[in-house]
Amino acid sequence: MIRALRLLFLGLLAVVLIGLALANRQIVTLRVLPLEAGSFLGWDWAVQVPLFLVILAGVLLGLLIGFVWEWARESRLRRNARQSDRKARKLEAEVQTLRHDKTGPKDDVLALLEQSSR
Repeated sequence: MIRALRLLFLGLLAVVLIGLALANRQIVTLRVLPLEAGSFLGWDWAVQVPLFLVILAGVLLGLLIGFVWEWARESRLRRNARQSDRKARKLEAEVQTLRHDKTGPKDDVLALLEQSSR
């Protein structure tokens, strides 16, 4: 069921993206600098691409920036989780050591029976 929904969603997404591409086939010129500034500086780099590529590249760039931003924002949480995990492992090892080193019976009932037999 979930697989079918995922395939349906991907199919609808493909139809929307194809529609976007077909509706925005006009060629646009992308420049690094405004025309006047580029000619003044002698660096007038420009490329002509279809508009839908500009739109899709903008969406992908926005997603990439969002993912990197979120990863950096959560770094403190990941660091705290690692520290807590190390502390928990250390405490578990200490508990195991204390249980192993404990002398005498390991059960309260056996301890009471041992005391009454003395």
